[in-house]
Amino acid sequence: MNERAIAPGSAPAPGTVWFVGAGPGDPELITVKGRGLVERAGAILFAGSLVSETAVRWARPDCAIADSKGMTLEQMSAWLIAQAARCETVVRLQTGDPGLYGALIELVQPLDAAGVPIGVVPGVSSAMASAAAAVESLTLPEVTQTVIFTRVEGRTPMPEGESLEALAAHHSTLCIFLSITLMGKVTAALTAAGWSPDAPVVVVHKASWPGEEKIVRGTVATIQALCRDARIASQSMIIASPTLGARQWTTLAKSKLYDASFTHRFRRASVPAQTLRQDLP
Repeated sequence: MNERAIAPGSAPAPGTVWFVGAGPGDPELITVKGRGLVERAGAILFAGSLVSETAVRWARPDCAIADSKGMTLEQMSAWLIAQAARCETVVRLQTGDPGLYGALIELVQPLDAAGVPIGVVPGVSSAMASAAAAVESLTLPEVTQTVIFTRVEGRTPMPEGESLEALAAHHSTLCIFLSITLMGKVTAALTAAGWSPDAPVVVVHKASWPGEEKIVRGTVATIQALCRDARIASQSMIIASPTLGARQWTTLAKSKLYDASFTHRFRRASVPAQTLRQDLP
């Protein structure tokens, strides 16, 4: 273990606690930096209810590993502080990205109060992994250039002005977290915001998890029943977007960046300017 030698009579400086995004599920989607920290950590606290245990497979044999799924916030903070007192590198391994729907600040504050240095390593969000699994783009020229990460109100209330209905009124891409058990509320909010019953919706369960990923495609009108039939009731990303299904469109607005008529600092236009919308073969 990477315990430090401490001179007699000296006060040990605490090690650093790193909040590492483990990514959406596939252990190979952790960043190179995140994996390096896991490999050299003296202690790892991982979110076992959401993070696959295979994510700690790179840990040293003598690394102290604990699962936080049965801990309170206070117990987690105490464990991290205690490990930082004896290890140079401590890792809190979180699902997805630590700064998105994670208890990052709630855990950082007690560490700050204890004088423990911290660092954060971002991770791949389940929103991105879900779009990748379904081979969908969250943005398209002239369709939508905006992506909203949100959730539907449940036990956690939404701040004023952030109801799903209000956000859905923008008719941009919605990546809806933590809401699969409230699908009825989701479809009701989309309907109230003016989305067509035929508007496409995709649900990805355990995006990127080897052997466990499920993709369900439907519409505002059908997606709830389809998810029920597929027995999907946890760990799922809901994507509602006017871009869904674009892979099959016969007409598509092309990006200006790669258009032969568009000049930028790396390339001069090679053909006269023309409409960017064209029919695909």
